[in-house]
Amino acid sequence: MGTEHYIAELLYRYNCVMVPEFGAFLTQVRSAVINESNNTFLPPTKTVSFNEQLTSNDGLLVSYMADVEKMSYEDMQKKIALVSQQWRQRLEAGEKLGFPNLGQLWLNKEGKTQFQPSNEVNYLTSSFGLSSFVASPITREVLKEEILELEEKIPFIITPEARKESGIRPYLKYAAVILLAVATSFTGYRLYNENLNNQQLVRQEAQQQVSKNIQEATFFNTAPLELPVISLNISTPKKRGAHQIIAGAFRIKENAEKKVDQLKEKGYDSSYIGENDYGLHMVAYGCYDDADEALQQLRTIKLSESSEAWMRSVK
Repeated sequence: MGTEHYIAELLYRYNCVMVPEFGAFLTQVRSAVINESNNTFLPPTKTVSFNEQLTSNDGLLVSYMADVEKMSYEDMQKKIALVSQQWRQRLEAGEKLGFPNLGQLWLNKEGKTQFQPSNEVNYLTSSFGLSSFVASPITREVLKEEILELEEKIPFIITPEARKESGIRPYLKYAAVILLAVATSFTGYRLYNENLNNQQLVRQEAQQQVSKNIQEATFFNTAPLELPVISLNISTPKKRGAHQIIAGAFRIKENAEKKVDQLKEKGYDSSYIGENDYGLHMVAYGCYDDADEALQQLRTIKLSESSEAWMRSVK
Protein backbone atom coordinates (compact mmCIF):
# COMPACT_ATOMS: atom_id res chain seq x y z
CA MET A 1 0.00 0.00 0.00
CA GLY A 2 1.12 3.55 -0.72
CA THR A 3 1.97 6.18 1.88
CA GLU A 4 -1.29 8.04 1.12
CA HIS A 5 -3.27 4.96 2.23
CA TYR A 6 -1.65 5.02 5.69
CA ILE A 7 -2.29 8.77 5.94
CA ALA A 8 -6.02 8.20 5.32
CA GLU A 9 -6.13 5.46 7.99
CA LEU A 10 -4.52 7.72 10.60
CA LEU A 11 -6.91 10.63 9.91
CA TYR A 12 -9.74 8.60 11.48
CA ARG A 13 -7.92 8.80 14.85
CA TYR A 14 -5.78 11.94 14.61
CA ASN A 15 -6.43 15.53 13.52
CA CYS A 16 -2.93 15.97 12.10
CA VAL A 17 -0.72 13.55 10.12
CA MET A 18 2.67 15.01 9.16
CA VAL A 19 4.67 13.65 6.22
CA PRO A 20 8.33 14.42 6.98
CA GLU A 21 9.94 16.85 4.49
CA PHE A 22 6.65 17.30 2.59
CA GLY A 23 3.76 18.72 4.65
CA ALA A 24 0.84 17.86 6.92
CA PHE A 25 -2.71 16.71 6.27
CA LEU A 26 -5.11 18.29 8.79
CA THR A 27 -8.77 17.69 9.63
CA GLN A 28 -11.33 20.04 11.17
CA VAL A 29 -14.82 19.12 12.41
CA ARG A 30 -17.67 20.76 10.53
CA SER A 31 -21.20 20.88 11.99
CA ALA A 32 -24.27 19.51 10.25
CA VAL A 33 -25.53 21.68 7.38
CA ILE A 34 -29.01 22.17 5.90
CA ASN A 35 -29.04 23.42 2.30
CA GLU A 36 -32.28 25.38 2.05
CA SER A 37 -32.09 25.69 -1.74
CA ASN A 38 -32.55 21.94 -2.30
CA ASN A 39 -33.68 20.86 1.24
CA THR A 40 -30.62 18.63 1.70
CA PHE A 41 -29.34 17.66 5.17
CA LEU A 42 -25.59 16.98 5.49
CA PRO A 43 -24.34 15.23 8.70
CA PRO A 44 -21.36 16.45 10.78
CA THR A 45 -18.04 15.67 9.09
CA LYS A 46 -14.28 16.25 9.11
CA THR A 47 -12.91 18.47 6.35
CA VAL A 48 -9.37 17.72 5.11
CA SER A 49 -6.78 20.45 4.42
CA PHE A 50 -3.03 20.57 3.70
CA ASN A 51 -0.24 22.71 5.21
CA GLU A 52 3.11 22.64 3.36
CA GLN A 53 4.95 24.39 6.22
CA LEU A 54 4.54 21.52 8.72
CA THR A 55 7.40 19.31 7.52
CA SER A 56 9.00 18.10 10.76
CA ASN A 57 8.90 14.45 11.81
CA ASP A 58 6.65 13.85 14.83
CA GLY A 59 7.15 10.08 14.55
CA LEU A 60 3.47 9.21 14.08
CA LEU A 61 3.45 8.22 10.40
CA VAL A 62 6.91 6.64 10.49
CA SER A 63 6.14 4.49 13.55
CA TYR A 64 2.75 3.41 12.19
CA MET A 65 4.11 2.38 8.76
CA ALA A 66 7.18 0.70 10.28
CA ASP A 67 4.96 -1.42 12.54
CA VAL A 68 2.54 -2.43 9.74
CA GLU A 69 5.24 -3.25 7.19
CA LYS A 70 7.57 -4.86 9.78
CA MET A 71 10.51 -2.54 9.10
CA SER A 72 12.90 -0.71 11.38
CA TYR A 73 12.17 2.90 12.28
CA GLU A 74 15.30 4.17 10.51
CA ASP A 75 14.60 2.28 7.27
CA MET A 76 11.01 3.49 7.17
CA GLN A 77 12.15 7.07 7.80
CA LYS A 78 14.46 6.85 4.77
CA LYS A 79 11.65 5.33 2.65
CA ILE A 80 9.21 8.14 3.49
CA ALA A 81 11.89 10.77 2.83
CA LEU A 82 12.37 9.31 -0.66
CA VAL A 83 8.61 9.35 -1.32
CA SER A 84 8.42 12.99 -0.16
CA GLN A 85 11.25 13.93 -2.52
CA GLN A 86 9.49 12.24 -5.46
CA TRP A 87 6.21 14.03 -4.66
CA ARG A 88 7.94 17.40 -4.58
CA GLN A 89 9.69 16.75 -7.89
CA ARG A 90 6.37 15.86 -9.54
CA LEU A 91 4.77 19.03 -8.20
CA GLU A 92 7.64 21.19 -9.41
CA ALA A 93 7.28 19.57 -12.85
CA GLY A 94 3.71 20.91 -13.03
CA GLU A 95 1.98 17.60 -12.29
CA LYS A 96 -1.14 17.26 -10.16
CA LEU A 97 -0.86 14.72 -7.34
CA GLY A 98 -4.03 12.75 -6.67
CA PHE A 99 -4.39 11.08 -3.25
CA PRO A 100 -7.32 8.60 -2.98
CA ASN A 101 -9.89 9.65 -0.34
CA LEU A 102 -7.80 12.77 0.44
CA GLY A 103 -7.75 15.16 -2.54
CA GLN A 104 -5.48 16.74 -5.14
CA LEU A 105 -2.28 18.80 -4.75
CA TRP A 106 -0.69 21.12 -7.34
CA LEU A 107 1.35 24.33 -7.65
CA ASN A 108 -0.24 27.51 -8.97
CA LYS A 109 1.47 30.07 -11.22
CA GLU A 110 3.09 31.74 -8.20
CA GLY A 111 4.54 28.40 -7.07
CA LYS A 112 2.27 28.09 -4.04
CA THR A 113 0.77 24.74 -3.10
CA GLN A 114 -2.98 24.33 -3.73
CA PHE A 115 -5.14 21.56 -2.27
CA GLN A 116 -8.63 20.42 -3.27
CA PRO A 117 -10.20 17.89 -0.80
CA SER A 118 -12.13 14.97 -2.30
CA ASN A 119 -14.95 14.95 0.32
CA GLU A 120 -15.67 11.32 -0.56
CA VAL A 121 -14.89 9.98 2.92
CA ASN A 122 -16.16 11.24 6.29
CA TYR A 123 -13.32 10.80 8.81
CA LEU A 124 -15.56 11.76 11.76
CA THR A 125 -16.18 8.42 13.54
CA SER A 126 -19.17 9.76 15.51
CA SER A 127 -21.00 10.27 12.18
CA PHE A 128 -20.47 6.67 11.06
CA GLY A 129 -23.54 5.40 9.19
CA LEU A 130 -25.02 8.87 8.67
CA SER A 131 -25.54 10.03 5.10
CA SER A 132 -27.09 13.07 3.47
CA PHE A 133 -30.80 13.01 2.64
CA VAL A 134 -33.37 15.26 1.03
CA ALA A 135 -36.53 16.22 2.98
CA SER A 136 -39.68 17.07 1.03
CA PRO A 137 -41.20 20.33 2.31
CA ILE A 138 -44.93 20.66 3.04
CA THR A 139 -46.20 23.53 0.91
CA ARG A 140 -49.47 25.43 1.04
CA GLU A 141 -50.34 24.35 -2.52
CA VAL A 142 -50.10 20.64 -1.59
CA LEU A 143 -52.36 21.14 1.45
CA LYS A 144 -54.93 22.98 -0.71
CA GLU A 145 -55.01 20.12 -3.22
CA GLU A 146 -55.57 17.59 -0.41
CA ILE A 147 -58.52 19.61 0.94
CA LEU A 148 -60.11 19.80 -2.52
CA GLU A 149 -59.65 16.05 -2.96
CA LEU A 150 -61.30 15.33 0.41
CA GLU A 151 -64.19 17.65 -0.46
CA GLU A 152 -64.88 15.67 -3.63
CA LYS A 153 -64.85 12.29 -1.82
CA ILE A 154 -67.10 13.17 1.17
CA PRO A 155 -70.86 13.13 0.27
CA PHE A 156 -73.10 15.86 1.68
CA ILE A 157 -76.89 15.93 1.26
CA ILE A 158 -78.35 19.29 2.10
CA THR A 159 -81.93 19.96 0.92
CA PRO A 160 -83.39 23.44 0.28
CA GLU A 161 -85.72 22.94 3.26
CA ALA A 162 -82.72 22.38 5.51
CA ARG A 163 -81.14 25.62 4.32
CA LYS A 164 -84.30 27.52 5.14
CA GLU A 165 -84.48 26.12 8.67
CA SER A 166 -81.00 27.33 9.59
CA GLY A 167 -78.54 29.70 8.00
CA ILE A 168 -75.60 27.80 9.59
CA ARG A 169 -76.08 24.40 7.91
CA PRO A 170 -74.79 25.38 4.42
CA TYR A 171 -71.40 25.90 6.06
CA LEU A 172 -71.29 22.52 7.81
CA LYS A 173 -69.78 20.89 4.74
CA TYR A 174 -66.82 23.27 4.70
CA ALA A 175 -66.35 23.02 8.47
CA ALA A 176 -66.14 19.22 8.26
CA VAL A 177 -63.62 19.42 5.41
CA ILE A 178 -61.47 21.87 7.36
CA LEU A 179 -61.57 19.67 10.49
CA LEU A 180 -60.53 16.60 8.49
CA ALA A 181 -57.71 18.54 6.84
CA VAL A 182 -56.46 19.89 10.18
CA ALA A 183 -56.60 16.42 11.76
CA THR A 184 -54.71 14.90 8.83
CA SER A 185 -52.04 17.62 8.91
CA PHE A 186 -51.61 17.29 12.69
CA THR A 187 -51.18 13.51 12.47
CA GLY A 188 -48.60 13.84 9.70
CA TYR A 189 -46.69 16.49 11.62
CA ARG A 190 -46.71 14.34 14.80
CA LEU A 191 -45.35 11.29 12.94
CA TYR A 192 -42.68 13.43 11.25
CA ASN A 193 -41.64 14.94 14.61
CA GLU A 194 -41.48 11.49 16.27
CA ASN A 195 -39.25 10.24 13.46
CA LEU A 196 -36.88 13.20 13.94
CA ASN A 197 -36.78 12.59 17.72
CA ASN A 198 -35.96 8.90 17.20
CA GLN A 199 -33.13 9.79 14.82
CA GLN A 200 -31.79 12.35 17.31
CA LEU A 201 -31.83 9.76 20.14
CA VAL A 202 -29.91 7.26 18.00
CA ARG A 203 -27.28 9.90 17.14
CA GLN A 204 -26.91 10.95 20.80
CA GLU A 205 -26.47 7.33 21.95
CA ALA A 206 -23.85 6.71 19.24
CA GLN A 207 -21.96 9.91 20.14
CA GLN A 208 -22.07 9.08 23.88
CA GLN A 209 -20.70 5.59 23.22
CA VAL A 210 -17.87 6.92 21.03
CA SER A 211 -17.05 9.60 23.62
CA LYS A 212 -17.01 6.99 26.40
CA ASN A 213 -14.66 4.75 24.43
CA ILE A 214 -12.29 7.66 23.74
CA GLN A 215 -12.27 8.73 27.40
CA GLU A 216 -11.37 5.19 28.57
CA ALA A 217 -8.79 4.46 25.87
CA THR A 218 -5.28 5.46 24.91
CA PHE A 219 -3.82 5.47 21.44
CA PHE A 220 -1.51 2.56 22.19
CA ASN A 221 -3.07 0.64 25.08
CA THR A 222 -6.85 0.08 25.04
CA ALA A 223 -6.92 -2.19 28.12
CA PRO A 224 -8.16 -0.44 31.29
CA LEU A 225 -5.56 0.13 33.99
CA GLU A 226 -6.54 -1.36 37.35
CA LEU A 227 -3.72 0.04 39.47
CA PRO A 228 -4.76 2.17 42.47
CA VAL A 229 -4.88 5.91 41.88
CA ILE A 230 -1.77 7.62 43.23
CA SER A 231 -1.58 11.40 43.32
CA LEU A 232 1.70 12.65 41.90
CA ASN A 233 2.95 16.20 41.88
CA ILE A 234 3.72 16.27 38.14
CA SER A 235 1.58 19.19 37.01
CA THR A 236 4.71 21.20 36.04
CA PRO A 237 7.12 18.94 34.10
CA LYS A 238 10.84 19.50 34.54
CA LYS A 239 13.09 20.25 31.63
CA ARG A 240 14.01 16.92 30.08
CA GLY A 241 16.23 15.51 27.36
CA ALA A 242 15.63 16.59 23.80
CA HIS A 243 14.94 13.01 22.64
CA GLN A 244 11.93 11.37 24.29
CA ILE A 245 10.71 7.79 23.76
CA ILE A 246 6.92 7.98 23.96
CA ALA A 247 4.99 5.19 25.70
CA GLY A 248 1.47 6.57 25.22
CA ALA A 249 -0.82 9.58 24.98
CA PHE A 250 -3.80 9.61 27.34
CA ARG A 251 -7.03 11.58 27.29
CA ILE A 252 -7.31 11.36 31.13
CA LYS A 253 -4.39 12.55 33.24
CA GLU A 254 -4.93 9.91 35.96
CA ASN A 255 -4.32 7.17 33.38
CA ALA A 256 -1.03 8.86 32.43
CA GLU A 257 0.04 8.87 36.10
CA LYS A 258 -0.81 5.16 36.42
CA LYS A 259 1.23 4.40 33.30
CA VAL A 260 4.25 6.21 34.80
CA ASP A 261 4.05 4.03 37.94
CA GLN A 262 3.68 0.89 35.82
CA LEU A 263 6.81 1.62 33.81
CA LYS A 264 8.83 2.61 36.87
CA GLU A 265 8.03 -0.76 38.45
CA LYS A 266 9.51 -2.36 35.34
CA GLY A 267 12.74 -0.41 35.77
CA TYR A 268 12.24 2.42 33.26
CA ASP A 269 13.08 6.03 34.06
CA SER A 270 9.52 6.92 33.08
CA SER A 271 8.09 10.41 33.41
CA TYR A 272 5.07 12.53 32.55
CA ILE A 273 6.09 15.08 29.90
CA GLY A 274 2.97 17.25 29.74
CA GLU A 275 0.22 17.80 27.20
CA ASN A 276 0.62 17.85 23.42
CA ASP A 277 -1.15 20.20 21.00
CA TYR A 278 -4.32 18.10 21.14
CA GLY A 279 -4.75 18.09 24.92
CA LEU A 280 -3.43 14.52 25.42
CA HIS A 281 -1.22 13.70 28.42
CA MET A 282 2.03 12.11 27.22
CA VAL A 283 4.19 9.55 29.07
CA ALA A 284 7.79 8.69 28.16
CA TYR A 285 9.83 5.56 28.81
CA GLY A 286 12.80 7.88 29.18
CA CYS A 287 14.35 11.16 27.95
CA TYR A 288 17.85 11.42 26.50
CA ASP A 289 20.22 14.19 25.43
CA ASP A 290 22.12 11.91 23.05
CA ALA A 291 20.21 10.95 19.86
CA ASP A 292 22.19 7.72 19.29
CA GLU A 293 21.49 6.54 22.83
CA ALA A 294 17.78 7.34 22.38
CA LEU A 295 17.58 5.37 19.12
CA GLN A 296 19.31 2.40 20.73
CA GLN A 297 16.82 2.44 23.63
CA LEU A 298 13.91 2.78 21.17
CA ARG A 299 14.99 -0.36 19.31
CA THR A 300 15.30 -2.27 22.58
CA ILE A 301 11.85 -1.13 23.80
CA LYS A 302 10.20 -2.00 20.47
CA LEU A 303 11.56 -5.56 20.69
CA SER A 304 11.00 -6.20 24.40
CA GLU A 305 8.16 -3.94 25.56
CA SER A 306 5.94 -2.38 22.86
CA SER A 307 6.18 -2.07 19.08
CA GLU A 308 4.01 1.08 19.34
CA ALA A 309 6.74 3.13 21.03
CA TRP A 310 8.13 6.07 19.06
CA MET A 311 10.65 8.84 19.53
CA ARG A 312 9.95 12.57 19.69
CA SER A 313 12.67 15.19 19.39
CA VAL A 314 12.07 18.61 20.93
CA LYS A 315 14.11 21.78 20.92
